[in-house]
Amino acid sequence: MPDAPDFRRLFDQNLSPLLVLTTDFVIVEVNRAYLTATRTGRGIVGRPVFDVFPDNPEDPSADGVANLRRSLETVVASGRTDTMALQRYDIPTDRAGVFAERWWSPVNAPVLDGEGRVTHIIHRVEDVTEFVHLRRVGREQQRAVADAQMRAEGMEIDLFVRAREIREVNEQLSRVNAELDAAGRRLREEQRAKDRFIATLSHELRNPLAAATAATELLALDMPEGHPALAVLERQLGTLARMSNDLLDGTRAVTGRLELVREPVDLRSVIEGACADIRGLFAHDGRTLDVRLPAVPLVVDGDRLRLAQVLTNLLSNALKYTRPGGRTEVELTAGDGEARLTVRDDGIGFAPGQAEELFGVFMRAAPAGPDTPEGLGLGLAVARTIAELHHGRVGAHSAGPGEGATFTVVLPTTGSPAPPPSRSTAVRSTPRGLAVLIVEDNEDLAATYHTLLERQGHRVTTVHTGSAALTATEAHPFDVVLCDLGLPDIDGHTVARRVRARPGGERLRLIAVSGFSQGTDRAMSRAAGFDAHLTKPLPLTELMEVLERRDGE
Repeated sequence: MPDAPDFRRLFDQNLSPLLVLTTDFVIVEVNRAYLTATRTGRGIVGRPVFDVFPDNPEDPSADGVANLRRSLETVVASGRTDTMALQRYDIPTDRAGVFAERWWSPVNAPVLDGEGRVTHIIHRVEDVTEFVHLRRVGREQQRAVADAQMRAEGMEIDLFVRAREIREVNEQLSRVNAELDAAGRRLREEQRAKDRFIATLSHELRNPLAAATAATELLALDMPEGHPALAVLERQLGTLARMSNDLLDGTRAVTGRLELVREPVDLRSVIEGACADIRGLFAHDGRTLDVRLPAVPLVVDGDRLRLAQVLTNLLSNALKYTRPGGRTEVELTAGDGEARLTVRDDGIGFAPGQAEELFGVFMRAAPAGPDTPEGLGLGLAVARTIAELHHGRVGAHSAGPGEGATFTVVLPTTGSPAPPPSRSTAVRSTPRGLAVLIVEDNEDLAATYHTLLERQGHRVTTVHTGSAALTATEAHPFDVVLCDLGLPDIDGHTVARRVRARPGGERLRLIAVSGFSQGTDRAMSRAAGFDAHLTKPLPLTELMEVLERRDGE
């Protein structure tokens, strides 16, 4: 079928002078014929029509504004076309305060939406000044009168066809609106599909990351004397895990679906934990991480994991843009009901005018190139979103390239009492061998977890489907079940519910292991009967702490 016409070009090249107004009479579009007839330019777009074309102050009888306003209001109120009588409406000339006499034949037609509401008005005019002047001359100029008569007859005929033309324009605009609605629906569906793809991609990355992480820890057990390759693997796997998290959280941040699980949190413990997790990366290449915390608790109402993510992202940013041997300082202070967390480095810095751009999605401090550090440009965007969800703010400052950078997070403090110090995980001095069932469809990951747990003295059984898990738990008494949620036959939530429903099922310890870690994911795990929800990739230390925790803790 032929290509759809370019309606904007059709509008602009229409021989009739056309003006498009809003329902409060502001000019939103005009074609060339109108600009030529009124001797104006496109600068009139965006201005109220009566500001552009006022009454001639030298003509006490001028009523053009009043008559046009009355007609436009009639169209808005009735939703119908209004044809005006021939109207004198003088137009301003190039000389200040000087108007030129003009006579017009105006028609005002509504543009309706799908529900019949007036959205715009099409103001169509014909300049009939010459006709009026000729009519004044009288019969003494027969030729002029004849020409005028012909034009009058033409305008009379035109009056009959105007209604049909306006209807056609309305039909064309309705079709365009329908096409725009369909395009909008397609764009929204494409956005949802992109979000689903990124979420699935991030989740699917977690299984091979988890297997590689577990295999690295197994190598570390087999090589207690250490090996340079192990340190490389640990650093790079940590980078991949953070990039995977940023990819998923960046999508959630942009779409407003980032979730918080709030509780009173002492920021000091959040900072200590985040710095402890990343300090080893700073030690690589001789970098220094200096942390200064207040002596008293500084409590905010927030999500401990998300707040730690803010600091981790800021520290990862400092790590990427600080040269070997560089220094990064973390300082926490309080004042005026706010907690102020500052991360300061002596890295590459940035131009002062670039500060706000750094928090954009996929934005980086340095342009892409062979020397640019790895990263997706999502960490700072996620950090800002988390801070704003906590009713706080994040800012950046640098004196210029090569002068280092300072990032500041400000959060409101709360009057809630400081949470009690977290107890170190109580483990048995001689951990007893637990009967552990691993339910994991990724065979590499299952085999590596199996070996790691056996090395820790536990009795381990591995299955790869939900049905096999139900059969195994019915045939053998297990102390702990580590269950993936995304199984090929029945999901882990169903496994947990069926196990809990059996006699004595409440005594079995069920631990969900998943690539999804949102608050809703954890809530679904709790509702299904799981005692804990762990996120892939799962470090061995975290897994052992969960397995060896004393009963009731």
